[in-house]
Amino acid sequence: MGGRLWTGPEEAERLVPRHVPRPRLHLVREWAEGDDVYRAELYDFVADGAVSATPALTEAPRLTAAWWSGLRTAIGGLSTVRTERTAVRQAYLDRAMPKYLAFLGRPVPTAPPAWSTAHGDLHWANLAGPQLSILDWEGWGMAPAGYDAAPLHAYSLAVPETAERLRKELSDILASEAGRFAELVVITELLQSAEQGDNRELVPALRERAGEVSGLGR
Repeated sequence: MGGRLWTGPEEAERLVPRHVPRPRLHLVREWAEGDDVYRAELYDFVADGAVSATPALTEAPRLTAAWWSGLRTAIGGLSTVRTERTAVRQAYLDRAMPKYLAFLGRPVPTAPPAWSTAHGDLHWANLAGPQLSILDWEGWGMAPAGYDAAPLHAYSLAVPETAERLRKELSDILASEAGRFAELVVITELLQSAEQGDNRELVPALRERAGEVSGLGR
């Protein structure tokens, strides 16, 4: 109670511009039962389902040009929101990146070229379609610039067609210095979570992509 994830949805409703498509939060109720505290939130109903049932894609989604345009606009609009919330901490980057990217065989920088506001958990199960809506606003806040594009690409690596489409649609982010750094951050996070059994099938592709964006790939 009272932590970053607890307050995220209300702060998103208050601070994130209305042109960033998401279900609106209408009502919040909190109550205690003994030592446990509960929270209920009432949102708009999202008629369209998530693009994927899981964060990682297993097949190419059929998304319109308008959907992709809306995603670019949403990421750009969110990146300019002023907030003191933090989605990714520098201390984590300093600790985790040297450990999980050691296979590259050379030191990698841990200081982002820039910081901006991000959704912080932008994967395929948190995006609705064909009408774009962005779900799950508990963890939004400051992150390395380009961060929101990076997990979408990482979680698309098993579907090369979609990964290529992402690199085209979000080329201004992913092809930039900041975008490449953000990809290394997300790859670090996913390699760490793979140790706990999450998305282990992506590990070879993640390691290959880390080499590409760090200049060590083929």
